[in-house]
Amino acid sequence: MSDGDKNGGDKPEDAAALPEVWPEAERAESLARGAALKWASGVFCRPEHLERLGQYRKRESQRTSSIQSRLKSVVQSYLEGVGWGLEQLREARAELKEVSHALGKAGVESSRNAEGVKALEMMQEVSVNHCQLLAAVSNLPRLYSVRSMVSETERLVESRRLLEAHARLMELECWQDDVLWQLHGAGAPGTAGTALSAQDEELVRNYFSGVGKLVEALGKELWAVVGSGLALARQNPTTFVSAVRIVEREEALDQAMLEERGGAGGHSRPLPPGRPRCWRERFFQVLEEAVSARFRSVSYLHTRGPGLAGHLSALQHGIMGDLATVRHLLDHCVPPHYNLTRAYLRACHRCLQSHLGQVSGWELESGEIFAVLNWVLHIYNSSDMMGHPDLVVEMESGPLISKEGLEQLQNKYVHSVRKSVSEWMHKALEVELTDWQRDQEPDTDHEGFYLTSLPTIITQMLEENARVALMISESLRDQTIQMGLYEMENLLNRFREALVEFGKEHRRDQSTNQNKFYLHYLLASISNCIILKTSTESLQQQLSSRSASRFSRTPPGPLAALDRAVRRACRLVMDQLLLELQPFLQGLLSRSWLAQGDVTVTLKLCGVLERHFELYSRVRPPCRQRLQEECQWLTVVEYVRVLMQKRLVCRNAEERRQLAQRMALDAQHLRDLFQGLVEVEGSVSEVNPMALLPVLADFIRLKDPSMLTLEVSGLVAKYPDISDEHVSVLLDVRGDVSRDVRGTVLDLLEQNTPPLPAGYRPIFSDILVPTPSMPFCLPTAKCA
Repeated sequence: MSDGDKNGGDKPEDAAALPEVWPEAERAESLARGAALKWASGVFCRPEHLERLGQYRKRESQRTSSIQSRLKSVVQSYLEGVGWGLEQLREARAELKEVSHALGKAGVESSRNAEGVKALEMMQEVSVNHCQLLAAVSNLPRLYSVRSMVSETERLVESRRLLEAHARLMELECWQDDVLWQLHGAGAPGTAGTALSAQDEELVRNYFSGVGKLVEALGKELWAVVGSGLALARQNPTTFVSAVRIVEREEALDQAMLEERGGAGGHSRPLPPGRPRCWRERFFQVLEEAVSARFRSVSYLHTRGPGLAGHLSALQHGIMGDLATVRHLLDHCVPPHYNLTRAYLRACHRCLQSHLGQVSGWELESGEIFAVLNWVLHIYNSSDMMGHPDLVVEMESGPLISKEGLEQLQNKYVHSVRKSVSEWMHKALEVELTDWQRDQEPDTDHEGFYLTSLPTIITQMLEENARVALMISESLRDQTIQMGLYEMENLLNRFREALVEFGKEHRRDQSTNQNKFYLHYLLASISNCIILKTSTESLQQQLSSRSASRFSRTPPGPLAALDRAVRRACRLVMDQLLLELQPFLQGLLSRSWLAQGDVTVTLKLCGVLERHFELYSRVRPPCRQRLQEECQWLTVVEYVRVLMQKRLVCRNAEERRQLAQRMALDAQHLRDLFQGLVEVEGSVSEVNPMALLPVLADFIRLKDPSMLTLEVSGLVAKYPDISDEHVSVLLDVRGDVSRDVRGTVLDLLEQNTPPLPAGYRPIFSDILVPTPSMPFCLPTAKCA
């Protein structure tokens, strides 16, 4: 068969096998052909593009050659790696054969030696028994002397010969350790040791049981010496030095045994019973227990009231005395690495923290809390205690009381002070109310102003509390001042209520005239409020700028409460003035008053005003000027109110002239009176209500009714709060106004209602026009 036939015969078999062996190749070829076709259809989409067919063919041939050369290089590298791996496998197989042969020889030799070892097992047992018997024989003298050694060591401990006792104890412990170790069989040469039975170990421990009791007795005596170290240092520190040496010996033994067990191999001795003892750590624990012992006997009953301050002072002197002993005596009895002064300071600090935490939980009064805060914040850290230059370096602890604990203690202090302040204010107010009932004038100060004991008590109490709180901290001072201002506000509210009740009681008892100095005490109350205002402003100025942001509730408003109390007192003073003026006001602006032409009523009225002005001079500025202004205002308002009652309606021009003349004369009397009194006081009032009376007199005096429109315009310009009812009454008083003129004037008022200017105080708003009475008639048919 020719080569072509051979190829032709192989093709069907290859074509059938290709999809099964290399399915990816056929898929890749199909994708490549599709991509090539797509690329060619895009590049040669026009006939003129076929001119570049040669260039593309040449470029693709070069790319194909490059890819084939890279493939050949990769395949060559892969074949070289496969060859090197096969060579390594051949070498490994040869080495494994050699190792297997050597192991076979070793197994044969091991089988031969096992027969010889069996013959030595009896000899090993005999050797172990011999070693144990040798240890027992060598330890017999020691074992016989154990009980006598224990008794002798007990006597040494009881006589406080601590170093000798400890030396004997160490010897006994060494014997016990050696016996246990030898019984383990570790002494036999060439042996690995045998396990000690529990029965044998229990037997040894029972025999040496006195050693454990000696350790306890020595430790108890040792810690008693350490606990009384301060007293021993002042008398004879030898015993304390012995105790420290024993502690250091035990610490060295602990360290050596731990290192031996940690560094040894499989034949290391087990730790003796009770090791490690850690007596150095116990030394410092006993030291701290000795420090805390002075606080244990302190109870709540022993430190009540002034006793707490004395207790804290005793603590200060006791601690500083002990520190001096530790620094100058005990510190030289211990190794330098003990840092005994620092350790004692820390122990004192921790005990004080616990003790003061217990004290802070008691029900303390304000003075006791102050003593604690002052001691914690100032005395403890001062140069007299822990702030001493020699102690600052050693002191590395935190505060005695945490920040939260201090805040709670300060809040408790403020609450206690508030309770006391509230009680004192209540008592002071009761004393004030009692003073109001006295049958004598109030006291006066060096300037002649009325006053009582209330402002002095309140001011001194609040300022003293603020001063004491400042000795602790500014924040406590701010809290105390805020508390005082809250209580001041509450007091002033009760004070205002008491003024109202005082006024009601005076009106009820007015017929009996029991309280002749009612007005005097009202004026004294006003002066008291002025003093309290000055004190309040002084306290508010002491507050730090950041204090307002620390208070969650509404800030206190004592100034507003003061203003309300002053207003109420001034109102009561004016009510009393009106009550005294009322009999004289009833005789004004009537037909009999006009007919008689007598000014006696006016002069009596001026006498009442003059007496009131004289009493107002006993009031502190600026309320003195305020009372004077209110007095003038009240006089004018009541005078005009009498005019509005229409007791006198003029019948002719002569009566209008007489009425206007009398009103002008009264106005002149009042003006002269007020100006004279105000000049004596050295001030000029900004309010001049007296100008209203001459204006009303000119309105009544006007002869030509047709000019009333112009007159009313001027009146409205000066007093924009005047109403048409007021003008209507004035027109009625004139008695000559026709219906047409009245309508014109009232229309003018309706059209011209100017707004009140800024700063203008209405006067006609306080003057009510009486409601006109309706004429009575019988319900007859004719009337209907």
